Amino acid sequence: MESGEMKLVTLHVNGRPFRRAIVPSTTLLEFLRDEIDLTGTKRGCDMGECGVCTVMLDGKPVLSCLLLAAEAEGAEVTTVEGIARGNELHPVQEALVAHGAIQCGFCTPAMVVNAVHLLERRPAPTREEVKECISGTICRCTGYTKIEKAILAAAGGDSGEGGKEA
Repeated sequence: MESGEMKLVTLHVNGRPFRRAIVPSTTLLEFLRDEIDLTGTKRGCDMGECGVCTVMLDGKPVLSCLLLAAEAEGAEVTTVEGIARGNELHPVQEALVAHGAIQCGFCTPAMVVNAVHLLERRPAPTREEVKECISGTICRCTGYTKIEKAILAAAGGDSGEGGKEA
């Protein structure tokens, strides 16, 4: 295909189909943000290094900046917007708020997506498993401790705060 040629794709995002004509080089991140206006997924480095563009593809975390949108055709894409159910936050989102684990919010969508994936696989993760889960997403504000505590609390485990907010 020539660079000006368009490709018609249908992506299933958060349970809904979206059909768009895109240039073949359009990444999944660009499709989400620019084509269907889901801006919760953040654009960071565009090189797969920072992790802030993480979404789930068929239930597994992927870096949307490294995946062509056309490669996601036939799969289910879940973004941070698809984690909550209407006005009801997911327990991970609630715990992040309750533990003061959100500062600038830039890494938060990816942290949520990764934590939800972890808790779906390991309902009672260890602190080390939580650290591993979020290690691929760079956070410049929190130092990760509150994020780790929040994820453990969402799992019903000990957040290290004795069940009380500090």
